[in-house]
Amino acid sequence: MVLTDELKASQGESRFDLLAYLSERQALVEAALDRSLQVIYPETIYEAMRYSLMAGGKRLRPILCLATCELAGGTVEMAMPTACALEMIHTMSLIHDDLPAMDNDDYRRGKLTNHKVFGEDIAILAGDGLLAYAFEHVAVETQNVPADRLLRIVAILGRAVGAAGLVGGQVVDLESEGKSDISLETLTFIHNHKTAALLEASVISGAILAGAAESDVRRLSHYSKNIGLAFQIVDDILDITSTQEELGKTAGKDLRAQKATYPSIWGLEESRRQAHALIQDAKAELADFGDSARPLMAIADFITARTH
Repeated sequence: MVLTDELKASQGESRFDLLAYLSERQALVEAALDRSLQVIYPETIYEAMRYSLMAGGKRLRPILCLATCELAGGTVEMAMPTACALEMIHTMSLIHDDLPAMDNDDYRRGKLTNHKVFGEDIAILAGDGLLAYAFEHVAVETQNVPADRLLRIVAILGRAVGAAGLVGGQVVDLESEGKSDISLETLTFIHNHKTAALLEASVISGAILAGAAESDVRRLSHYSKNIGLAFQIVDDILDITSTQEELGKTAGKDLRAQKATYPSIWGLEESRRQAHALIQDAKAELADFGDSARPLMAIADFITARTH
């Protein structure tokens, strides 16, 4: 597992074994994703959907959903369909983001991107298929959750992926390419919507499934927004400092595309400092949850320690 070294670095003196926790949860999520999507006729589209869905990755979004559900007194079983749906939505966004009309990338998670294997037409449809199936999966497969909570989850997922979330962030990102006068406010808007929105949905959906109090949902929302922005700052740093082999995708593409990034505005050291400050603020939101928040605390630290 490629996370071992960076996980050890992020744990420091913590007694919580994040490596073991993520390994166990990752295995649960992988098995659930594998069961969720079988190849039937027309085989091409299902093979394309599975190609990207089962291509690996940290599975951070589903793991966050499972962790917050348990923190709020729920179970892995009640949260797993939503956790899988979050990964389907995330995978859709990666397939579409890699297309020639978007970021035009050849590699993702160390493998050829979907359109390089199946063609642009099938890649677009594979993303569409995953997005639609995500909502079906939540509605059909979730057990032992009241209907009003489930309806709220569907609304949260829809907002996170739509024009008020990921799609809106992507539009402003595309409109900003090649411009030298992109403000910090615009850059933060892009990433609050393009990256942080789905991370926030991942965190608060688990809590809502378990019936968490609204005050707890608000604290977890603040936590997730902070780790989401920190996650993107670290991504921007890694795009400059890492190799393609380390990233599993094309390195240096932000610079070549003349994209505004946090390092381009702040520089590397200030970007690292800002990411660290966001993580500290995120962890402060968890103070009242006690030991049950240890997984979320450790994941927050891991975000700034990762090298992939």
